[in-house]
Amino acid sequence: MVAIDSGYRTPWIMKQIFDSGRLPCIPYKRPMTKEGFFRKNEYVYDEYYDCYLCPNNQVLKYSTTNRDGYREYKSAPDVCRSCPSRTKCTGSKNYQKVVTRHVWEDYMERAEDIRHTPEGKETYKLRKETIERVFADAKVKHGLRFTQYRGLARLKMQVLLTFACMNLKKLARWKWKTGSPLPSLRYFIDLLRIFCPYIKNSYPAFA
Repeated sequence: MVAIDSGYRTPWIMKQIFDSGRLPCIPYKRPMTKEGFFRKNEYVYDEYYDCYLCPNNQVLKYSTTNRDGYREYKSAPDVCRSCPSRTKCTGSKNYQKVVTRHVWEDYMERAEDIRHTPEGKETYKLRKETIERVFADAKVKHGLRFTQYRGLARLKMQVLLTFACMNLKKLARWKWKTGSPLPSLRYFIDLLRIFCPYIKNSYPAFA
């Protein structure tokens, strides 16, 4: 199971995760709907007839598929013109409501179902406790909130060394908690000798 941020909640990414044989664990994302308007989840999709039903039980029929992969379902303007809920549905000048559905929307719905499962809830808790803490520590305690150098090569080396040090700290803490013997100073020196030639050869700007 893969735990990811809500920013990666897109049909293409969900499809890639499912096709790779894994399951996505994504958080809830609030619908970006104008205040006072119906949300998209209030429009019910009928898979058998391939249409949407609006809150007033009017049919939105399939019209076309745009170049971004979204299928467009449109209402009948003559019906919407006299609808008492039109101001909550659409502000279109031609009195027509358009609801879109991606061709890979089924993957999004499967991912939403996984979010409510016990496994999905437990996995997301681990993401908040582990992954988010790593980035927070890097930003607050190790100066990665702002760039300290110019150039991609210099920034790559800064990030590499920062996370290498953070991993060494985690290793020391893990050994201390488990009662394992702590590495000697010689062990850390050997690690630096391994990293230094790599950094020097990969990023000549630091040579």
